[in-house]
Amino acid sequence: MKKGNTSRLLSRLVIYAVLILTAIYALLPVATIIMTSIRSEADLRQGPFTFPKNIQLVKNFTTAWIDGKFRVYFKNSIILTIPTVILVVIVSTLAGYSFAKLKFWGSTVLFYAMLVGMMIPFQAVMIPLYFLLGRLKILNTHFGVILVISAFTCSFGTFMMRAFFKGLPDELIEAAKIDSCNDFQTFYYVMLPLTFPAWISLIIFTSMWTWNNFLIPLLFIYDESQRPLTTALMSFQDRYTTRYTLIAAAVLMTIAPLAVLFVLLQKKFISSITMGAVKG
Repeated sequence: MKKGNTSRLLSRLVIYAVLILTAIYALLPVATIIMTSIRSEADLRQGPFTFPKNIQLVKNFTTAWIDGKFRVYFKNSIILTIPTVILVVIVSTLAGYSFAKLKFWGSTVLFYAMLVGMMIPFQAVMIPLYFLLGRLKILNTHFGVILVISAFTCSFGTFMMRAFFKGLPDELIEAAKIDSCNDFQTFYYVMLPLTFPAWISLIIFTSMWTWNNFLIPLLFIYDESQRPLTTALMSFQDRYTTRYTLIAAAVLMTIAPLAVLFVLLQKKFISSITMGAVKG
């Protein structure tokens, strides 16, 4: 065998070995959660990867769903996520198009002022926000949490949609104006149909951030019946004991919707990234 072929073979073996080790490292926590979710508390003491004596494929999930009231928390997470995604997509698309294609005084200053929202940590404003929501009488409501999460997400969404619209040629707008389209008609009939790839990325990012958000619902929702899945995981931890098997089952039910969403949209998501939807 030639030296060139030997070196290429060795380099591929090294690359494959690194990829396999990386995959194992990434999948090990998920495998641990899965193995824990199907065990009894007695089997769990033997270790997560020992063969369980009592496999509970359904019991832990049904206990978490019914006794842990996860059906209520699941509904609350959906109530928080869907309106937030819709609001962020609408506001980010309109703002991103305005900053990218419309010429108006102070647009650059306003854009960079808006980006400050991406730099301010939530912990710096959470106390004033608490009192603000209280004065507006939307504290302990889904509507208040939706507004807060949307406000912090729209900065990134606007930045992303502006980059996408910047990548579209100005000749499309010029052609629309030749056909006597005004600014709204140009946006609605010409530019908006092209935004679907960028929307896929924005929907996935916003859904992930909203669904997995823990701190905002924990601070602004104190009614147990209004809380989402992320805060409900604490209900399986007592003062002196922690029910790890139920927590593992609950975690799997929490991440399942996002996993399904990504599987359904992964082709469009990857194509939107390669098209430059988040560049710039």
